[in-house]
Amino acid sequence: MVTPHAASHSDTLAVLRRQHIELPSWAFGNSGTRFKVFGQPGVPRDPWEKLADAAQVHRHTGAAPTVALHIPWDRVDDYSALADHARDLGIGIGTINANVFQDDDYRLGSVTNSDPRVRRKAIDHLLECVDVMDATGSRDLKLWFADGTNYPGQDDLRSRQDRLAEALREVYGRLAPHQRLQLEYKLFEPAFYATDVPDWGTAYAHCLELGERAVVCVDTGHHAAHTNIEFIVAFLLRAGRLGAFDFNSRFYADDDLMVGAADPFQLFRIMYEVVRGGAMAADTQVAFMLDQCHNIEPKIAGQIRSVMNVQEATAKALLVDPDALARAQEAGDVLGANAVLMDAYNTDVRPLLADLREEQGLHPDPMAAHAASGYAERVAQERRGGAQAGWGA
Repeated sequence: MVTPHAASHSDTLAVLRRQHIELPSWAFGNSGTRFKVFGQPGVPRDPWEKLADAAQVHRHTGAAPTVALHIPWDRVDDYSALADHARDLGIGIGTINANVFQDDDYRLGSVTNSDPRVRRKAIDHLLECVDVMDATGSRDLKLWFADGTNYPGQDDLRSRQDRLAEALREVYGRLAPHQRLQLEYKLFEPAFYATDVPDWGTAYAHCLELGERAVVCVDTGHHAAHTNIEFIVAFLLRAGRLGAFDFNSRFYADDDLMVGAADPFQLFRIMYEVVRGGAMAADTQVAFMLDQCHNIEPKIAGQIRSVMNVQEATAKALLVDPDALARAQEAGDVLGANAVLMDAYNTDVRPLLADLREEQGLHPDPMAAHAASGYAERVAQERRGGAQAGWGA
């Protein structure tokens, strides 16, 4: 492992200039809790309007040039036309996310279901998502499975892993040489006894079986409380299998709150390992994406704030002096090593990022720029009537 050199001010700015944070199309639709979905005025009614809202985030931050789609929530008749629409807005289509968790047939699982008909239906949907990738030019297919069991004895745990592996092999074999499969994991929910892809180790093992273009997606809200996520990041980077992040925050479970809201220090620690592992290099293959639901806060503004939070954590991580840290670590200077990290974390990087935005021709304060644009008020008037997008649409 090559020890990184201390980043100069110009090197830090160069990394921040090229940082890309993908947006989720579903963040712009209505969402809520198990008890209530809260509607907001001006919410998009179709994927075309979702892209228009996402373009506003990129317009004000300069750091969010792609949008992830969720199929069938973002199903359209012509995906090539949707990709052209995104380009006209100054953005692009990114990761394609499959949905095999909102159909009645998937009550007992999708690709791990004991019923071969249900498994075939689920795999066919995953293959459909690869077709969408071909039409949009997307590189990545992200797979998250709600599959699991609620009771001991409900199904055979080993057989479910066999079925999962068989499905993944078929989908992986359908990918083009430039395309990747991202396998996401989640500790629990909606399955409460055993989840079929519960942790990074399970995802990693399946990716090793599949091949080099199968990589692990780390969702920061999908772990047990107090999990050391930065260790997972460091391990997967070292193994060359960290493919993507789904950034969000959690207090208790999979809360899907704005990234950096619950524990900004954790986000900094994660981004330090990202920098340390070389995943912010110009040729990085690691995809950084938000995966959040804005239930009570305005959606575009919530995405802007989230992008800014990731930028700030990244800037602080880039300020860590690796030479000073290595000297303290090699000398066994526990407090000195910790102080190197804390000095970087306690640095106010907002002036640095404001200067960077002005250099790029952007307003130094993206939140203020969006508020002053009048965009939210305008679409609230224009988007009257029709069915608003939300969970399942």
